[in-house]
Amino acid sequence: MQAITNFTVKVVQKYLPDAFILAIGLTFITLGMGIFLADKSPVQMVNFWGKGFSSLFTFAMQMALVLLTGYTLALSPVVKRILDRITDLPRTPRQALMVTALVSIIGCYFSWAFGLVIGAILAKEMGRKMPGLHFPLVVAAAYGGEIIRGPSSSIPLVVATPGNFMEKTIGHLVPVSETLYSSWNIALSVAMVAALVLLYATVSVSKDDIVEFQDDPDIKVTVATKPVSEMPFSQRIEHMRWVNLVLAVLPGIYLVGSFSSLSFDLNLNLVIQIFLFLALILHRNPAEFLAAIKEAVVSCRGILMQFPLYAGISGMMGASGLVAIISAWFTSIATPATFPLLTFLSAGLVNIAIPSGGGQWAIQGPIMIQAAQAIGADIPQTVMAFAWGDGWTNQIQPFWALPLLGVAGLSARDIMGYCLVWLVLSGVLIGGTFMVVAMF
Repeated sequence: MQAITNFTVKVVQKYLPDAFILAIGLTFITLGMGIFLADKSPVQMVNFWGKGFSSLFTFAMQMALVLLTGYTLALSPVVKRILDRITDLPRTPRQALMVTALVSIIGCYFSWAFGLVIGAILAKEMGRKMPGLHFPLVVAAAYGGEIIRGPSSSIPLVVATPGNFMEKTIGHLVPVSETLYSSWNIALSVAMVAALVLLYATVSVSKDDIVEFQDDPDIKVTVATKPVSEMPFSQRIEHMRWVNLVLAVLPGIYLVGSFSSLSFDLNLNLVIQIFLFLALILHRNPAEFLAAIKEAVVSCRGILMQFPLYAGISGMMGASGLVAIISAWFTSIATPATFPLLTFLSAGLVNIAIPSGGGQWAIQGPIMIQAAQAIGADIPQTVMAFAWGDGWTNQIQPFWALPLLGVAGLSARDIMGYCLVWLVLSGVLIGGTFMVVAMF
């Protein structure tokens, strides 16, 4: 395992470009595929790109705010003390890797947005506190948890929702008891948690190659340099706790209403408001809150430019028919027993170009469901195979790693070698599970 990991790390660090360059390259690869495989003209492909470019503006802003508010919350005194308690648990770098992987994958199971943020911040704190810990490795361990499919997984939730766009195609609703909470999917989820922790229990880095965490000296949370009583009014009000509390009333009341209703759904908008509410409550005054925002905002830089590029790629993939071409190729060689596995693989392949699960399901989902019905494959297994495939190749797709990399201050090449090993191991585990389940 160590030899394999060392090899993949060296290859990735030598040949993988920055995530922004990778997005540009993927853009032109997709454009070329549209011309030669889908028989579209260059002008048509550029138009598809232009129409898709703005489709993720709202999502990009949501992700930026999730990261901004979550990071700001983590910089509050109370959360810092909690993180200190967690980071005090491991006594060795290996134990730090295992704890980070475990906390991250559990957090991602309940909410992928929460898991990404808390995993990134925990990795940073582990790196700051644990001497001899290879920082890119602990960041990779944190990102590994993103693969899990839990209650916030959009695809199985969509097909269980009355009136969803796939209800007529499937012919009925698919309850989560047959997908997310089926016995085989719960068993797979538990196995994935154990596999991730065990993987990072076996990986180590030679002393000569260890890169420890280093604080950025240019970004620090500032504090008042003189007593509040000596400040002019314009500065005193920035250091009054009641200002934070007054603003926190608004999201607080809204969240209470959401929790009290039976229709509460932990979506991105609610996660942002939860993080904002807690950050306002736990920071002592607006000055402290804004200083934390200043530190956190740097971590959003990768999202703001690269998400629109991937939106353009998604636009070309869907409008040109490339998704249908790729899906048809997989389904043409499928049998009822192999269809879930091939659905998993095809979803993973398309996910590289369309990393938004909901968007990919809207384009590719109907094709896969109709194919499953045609050959008599199991629909709930097809849904979950698609959901797992959609998350699987995120390990080599920087789209979802951008928030984590922003917090850590690393580039994709720093962690992708380790992520590639996890991609292969998790792919064998997930694919093998669907092969076994489809036989019974």
